[in-house]
Amino acid sequence: MRAVVTVVGKDKTGIIARVSGLFYEKNINILDISQKLMQNLFTMIALVDLEKSSLGMEELTAELEKVGNELSVAIRVLPEEMFRR
Repeated sequence: MRAVVTVVGKDKTGIIARVSGLFYEKNINILDISQKLMQNLFTMIALVDLEKSSLGMEELTAELEKVGNELSVAIRVLPEEMFRR
């Protein structure tokens, strides 16, 4: 299964490292990633593959919610299929 992960919040050091570090720990492959600063607002969109991970969508969402709370950013996870209709 593939998912689209978005991250939005005030820019600060370590956002990409923390989110991509979780992907690494959970064996989630980053297929494509884009990040941009919009003035002082950090935005990131990643397409990830959960095929080799033991996490499903619900578990990934819960894990990323914890990371988002730590970093004070909003992180959302949506199945890629939602964008293919």
